[in-house]
Amino acid sequence: MRILVVEDEEKLAEALQVGLAKQGYAVDTLGDGDKAFKRIAMNHMDYDLLILDLGLPGLDGVSITKGVRELDITTPILVLTAKDEVETKVDLLLSGADDYLVKPFSFDELSARIKAIFRRPQESLPNMLMVGEIKLDAVQRKVYKDDIEVPLTLKEFVLLEYFMRNPNKVINREELLSHLWDFNYNSFSNVVDVHVKNLRKKIGDGEVGNVLETVRGVGYRLKT
Repeated sequence: MRILVVEDEEKLAEALQVGLAKQGYAVDTLGDGDKAFKRIAMNHMDYDLLILDLGLPGLDGVSITKGVRELDITTPILVLTAKDEVETKVDLLLSGADDYLVKPFSFDELSARIKAIFRRPQESLPNMLMVGEIKLDAVQRKVYKDDIEVPLTLKEFVLLEYFMRNPNKVINREELLSHLWDFNYNSFSNVVDVHVKNLRKKIGDGEVGNVLETVRGVGYRLKT
């Protein structure tokens, strides 16, 4: 999952980026409301969640939320606010926010809110995935092959999960970078190839050859 954090308090933005990255999310940060709105309008398909501070230079969190919804962008929005008044909370929800969190908050609470938002489309995003001999538990973050657990790094896990949610689809490097890494990486980086190579070694060959195949000149495909 890829998250855009819009927070002008640099230390908080950095803490959120580091904490969320440790949980396997790809995170981009911005500190200006106007720049954030432009980024969202142009690149909203790259993000699975928007975390917006209520008070920002330029457009504030409510204005961004309203503008995003007026563009028919349905990306979930979590607003961070220092205001605990009922009226503020109502305004946030009416403007199109999916949830809000009052500052100061614990990172555990933020993490729980994010997971709750991601659980909402549960019918289209099952927690247990199976492709051939491979089983992935998205809740426990465990992978099994022939019922034997396969130890994966966090990035290998989210990479495999992305492939398993898109079986038999040829996925190019740009798409993988866009969804699983932040804007600091570019399409010329070999980071995807390295992780795919390591993942392929760990999940091994299936009954009809390697299930994670390279489509030369295009990308990769997880065969069912």
